[in-house]
This record gives sequence, C-alpha cells and structure tokens, in this order.
Amino acid sequence: MSDTNFAAMSREQLREYIKTHPKDKVAFHIYMDKLQSEPEIEITSDEQFEQVVREKISQSGR
Repeated sequence: MSDTNFAAMSREQLREYIKTHPKDKVAFHIYMDKLQSEPEIEITSDEQFEQVVREKISQSGR
C-alpha cells in the first residue's frame, strides 16, 4: 500500500501519477471521484450544452 495522499493531490497531479502508475486502482478510483465531484464545466442550459459540444468537436478536428 502506498503512503501517497491522493486526496490532497490536484486533479492534474493525480492524472500524472496515474499515467506513471497505471495499475494503482486506488489512485484511479480517487481520480474518478474527483472528476465526478469537480466538473470542469457546469452546464446550465441546453444552448450552453450545444455550444460546448460544438467547441469540443471543432477542437478535436485540429
């Protein structure tokens, strides 16, 4: 078991840790919990959702 305090890590730090320790399931689950509890975008309307989707699609085509 690791002495690493995953809960104290930022989402970015935890993502980087998971990249270098892909078999660490505890870290992965904590990361998924952080993603769910701290969304990057808060959608408040259908129009906003459509705009975000359009932006993501145009960014992926680069």
